[in-house]
Amino acid sequence: MRDFRRDFPILNDANNPICYLDNSATTLKPQSVINAITRYYAHESVNVHRGDYTLSYKVSKEYEDTREVVRRFINAKYTKEIVYTSGTTQSLNTIAYGYGEKYLKAGDIILIDVAEHASNVLPWFRTAEKTGAKIEYIELDADGRITAENVRKAMNEHVKIVSIAQVGNVLGYTAPIKEIASIVHEYGAILVVDGAQSVPHMKVDVQDLDCDFYCFSAHKMLGPTGIGVMYGKYELLEATDPFMLGGGSNARFDRCMNLLMKEAPYKFESGTPAIASVLGMKAAIEYLEEVGMDYIEAKEHELHEYALSKLSKLEHIVIYNPKADNAIISFNVKDVFAQDTASFLSTQGVCCRAGNHCAKILVDYMGEANSVRCSMYFYNTKEDIDKFIDACAKANKDTCLDIFF
Repeated sequence: MRDFRRDFPILNDANNPICYLDNSATTLKPQSVINAITRYYAHESVNVHRGDYTLSYKVSKEYEDTREVVRRFINAKYTKEIVYTSGTTQSLNTIAYGYGEKYLKAGDIILIDVAEHASNVLPWFRTAEKTGAKIEYIELDADGRITAENVRKAMNEHVKIVSIAQVGNVLGYTAPIKEIASIVHEYGAILVVDGAQSVPHMKVDVQDLDCDFYCFSAHKMLGPTGIGVMYGKYELLEATDPFMLGGGSNARFDRCMNLLMKEAPYKFESGTPAIASVLGMKAAIEYLEEVGMDYIEAKEHELHEYALSKLSKLEHIVIYNPKADNAIISFNVKDVFAQDTASFLSTQGVCCRAGNHCAKILVDYMGEANSVRCSMYFYNTKEDIDKFIDACAKANKDTCLDIFF
């Protein structure tokens, strides 16, 4: 089996050894992605769709070819259903303001749940405030999961939009999106899916899921920051208004304020795009396809089970999601503030995130505002996990506070 770690320069830097277990926040970059970005800046570095010369045509073609790579990766029906955004956050905001504010009215209901990331909560809060719609919450089950049964309980004729993550970024459970989509559509509502934590780790088929919108970010799947995707069924993209206007997104306008927008996806892509990042995203997807999503999912499952088996034996560790479906473990050291634990782990060479993980209302379920999150990816090893477990074994009230004095 190929040693994929060799493809990541940061994992082969003898002067800066790293045990990186913060992959839910962002992922490391393979050399092929770095090369794609560097090649653009070093040898191309021109704008797309605006230059009447060969080099601009070449870059424009590669930029547009990336839509086909993305389409294939998530099995969208058409390339015109692939909109480039700055990431999941912009994608969700575009849907909330461009679709939600356009069609929602007083008395309508937007369904979310308390485990959602801020990017899938706050835009809906504002949309509800502006339209008079109401926010209601799908109840989580005893483990913290979103179930199809609880979605059905929350549905009624007033629900117009349901917006949930396929995989939660704190508890790591996978929602049954296909089943939920069927229920949502029975009521004539639309389903928006935050796929930031799922696309990097499992095969995703948006046609099979039958979701209406699906959003994700490249930086969580080996790609660059500042680029992501908003997938939407084409008729819904056409019905959605862009919330940014400028060059590139309009067909024409005049001094009398007559404006004709381009069709999707271009009407959503005003301004000079993140060209290097798009090309980097293309390289990242091609790399993931080379590794194989089945391999990635299996490797992460193996690492997750190994880590849980070790961590659960430490009596001073509280684990909040022992039944998680994905390679995310949220935990605390008893009597120690989460950030202090993460700082101590850092002194042991282990990188984990601490805090509320942008899921501030999840405290209503967890009973704890902050936790430490260990999140694994396919390039992690059992040696990484052993180092993490050894550091956790040493973490306690005294050792975690000693680092500050």
